[in-house]
Amino acid sequence: MPTYLSKKALEEKMKELQYRKKDLRKQIAEKIAGAKELGDLSENFEYQESKEEQGFNEAHIAEIESQIHDVIMVTASTGGDEITLGTTFVVMTEKGEKTYSMVGSHEANPVEGKISNESPIGQAFMSRRVGDRVAVDLVTGVIEFEILKII
Repeated sequence: MPTYLSKKALEEKMKELQYRKKDLRKQIAEKIAGAKELGDLSENFEYQESKEEQGFNEAHIAEIESQIHDVIMVTASTGGDEITLGTTFVVMTEKGEKTYSMVGSHEANPVEGKISNESPIGQAFMSRRVGDRVAVDLVTGVIEFEILKII
């Protein structure tokens, strides 16, 4: 399954991967070595905790590498006739105007107005045009939007 990321998000993933592989691996290895010096490993909390941290880090490294391997770059699009990945657009709701950017699921952050193309709201907006009205049925109820402009 592809991972949709902007150039900035890909750079952040690469930076995190480098940190986890070089710095964090070394820090965890040092913790494990220190814990081994304390003696009996079967009842050594520091050792068990460090090994769990190591497993989590290695799993996260594998996840990031998989994302990077399958990445599809999303470029910000301006203007345009319809909402696609990379589009920033303005909608009107009953609470006023809101600006959203359509991003891949790994970059989604609703608080910042970044909505995933895989989310219910994101799916409702995909391929829509200025003037379209969109109703999204969420847990909290139905929210209606009118697309005012594509930036």
